[in-house]
Amino acid sequence: MKIKKISWLILLNSIVLAILCACSDNAKNKKINDVQRDILRVDLGSEVPSLDPTISEDTSSLRLMYDLFAGLVDFDQKNVPIPGMASSWDISTNGKTYTFHLRPDLKFSDGSVITTKDFIYSWQRLVDPKTASPYNFLLSNIVNADAIMKGKVDKTALGISAVDSYTLEVRLVHPDTAFISYLTMPNLMVISQKAIEKYGAQWTKPENIVTSGAYVLKEHIVNGYILAERNPYYYLANDVKIPKVRYLPYVDTNIALSNYKADNLDINGQTVPVDQYKKLKREYPKQLHTVKWESIDYYDFNMTLPKFANNLKLRKALSMAVDRDVLTKEVLQAGQTALYSVVTPTIENAKYANINYDWAKWSRKKQIEEARKLYKEAGYGINNPLELTISYNTNDRAKKMALAVASMWKDVLGVDTKIQNQEWKTFLQARHKADFDIARDGWVADYNSVTSYTPLYQCGNGQNNSHYCNMQYNQLLDQAIGVQDIKKQQQLYRKALTVALNDYATIPLCQATYQRLVKPYVKGYHVDGNYLDHVQSKWFSLSK
Repeated sequence: MKIKKISWLILLNSIVLAILCACSDNAKNKKINDVQRDILRVDLGSEVPSLDPTISEDTSSLRLMYDLFAGLVDFDQKNVPIPGMASSWDISTNGKTYTFHLRPDLKFSDGSVITTKDFIYSWQRLVDPKTASPYNFLLSNIVNADAIMKGKVDKTALGISAVDSYTLEVRLVHPDTAFISYLTMPNLMVISQKAIEKYGAQWTKPENIVTSGAYVLKEHIVNGYILAERNPYYYLANDVKIPKVRYLPYVDTNIALSNYKADNLDINGQTVPVDQYKKLKREYPKQLHTVKWESIDYYDFNMTLPKFANNLKLRKALSMAVDRDVLTKEVLQAGQTALYSVVTPTIENAKYANINYDWAKWSRKKQIEEARKLYKEAGYGINNPLELTISYNTNDRAKKMALAVASMWKDVLGVDTKIQNQEWKTFLQARHKADFDIARDGWVADYNSVTSYTPLYQCGNGQNNSHYCNMQYNQLLDQAIGVQDIKKQQQLYRKALTVALNDYATIPLCQATYQRLVKPYVKGYHVDGNYLDHVQSKWFSLSK
């Protein structure tokens, strides 16, 4: 009897313990589920250099700007422009006048009304030379924009005007079929004049900022995190499913991956650790998405330095010495493809795919022989090796690329190459100031048009980090912009790009991919069709 009684007591205690554990587990799961339904955790890949959409220029900022601000034109997950704050627009028969019809009851995050005057202010600020936005070229085709950016006329002369409070007219110099696509960029989104005039450079602080998008900034701990909450005044607020978004600046992809595995991160940045890609494909076949990116990876020559600017043979030798097949297939190993052009072969459905170096299909042996010959003719050799430094932003993938290219230059040409990493914001500033020898660069097309790549080689353009300048290139671009015949326009763009190609303005390396890990409970994200990787949190919902 005693034994039996003890057995029953043990059994009873076990049942109670099991119930308590179950309750504890349920509470734990409930907590996890509540967090998952309440907040989306996103890796930006670095600290954001600026929270001002007018001057933002990098992919980390882009991800955040698309959540905080909104413009006349929105886009879907296939990167197709759709109505945004403008419910519709009309285009004149000559293609040079656009009339936008704003939705009624548009408001900023402070509840103040948004009208056409706010867009006029925002766009005038973009072209104002005092703002010095690297993306002011997006409006270069608007009447008087070029003269404004050169300081010749006042910003109020910009060809944009209010027909009334909810009808906006924009006048172009030349017809441009890509103009609507430009308007999806954060730089053209509406910002609060009142907030900027009141707080000046401090207007982007959480306590001061006024936004126009689906979310509003609440907290910003530099190199820690950014927290945004749903904007109740956003015109589509009822469609925004996730109340909060936490953005994390994981520079180290290994740290980002560790947090993803530990369920502290829902969506990673744009790459996974290079040496773990194949393993992750096996472990997370449904969570890891590898997407062919409409983008290029390349190196900038500092064309303000005589050793590069005055030595075409040296630039050509350095480019030819890079084994792009080894770089993509053995170093990066994530679906990247070798690039021998200043533009991708995929833009505009491959209309510019035939622009390539004539040596692209040579055998590797012949490429090496020619590179060594050019290097010698450029004035360098065993007794007089070229010395240079590759600058890159702190990033595992960028480091591996720099090490690989440095090794190739050493083996093929005997170049003494150092590599130097910099924090993202510092690196961007150094590139703009031409404070480098060779600098890592990358460009993601902002829209499906060759004009997303042409500014990279244009004299004086803020995105021309090599500081290359050939006025023949600029003249061909100007001619192309003014031509209405599409075929003739494409011919002119091809000629311009060929000029930049033959000048070896940069060292093209590869067309990139991005590798996106997405938790199964993140719903509504159609990542595989998003070839520009322009993302908005308002598309998603969270469920276990």
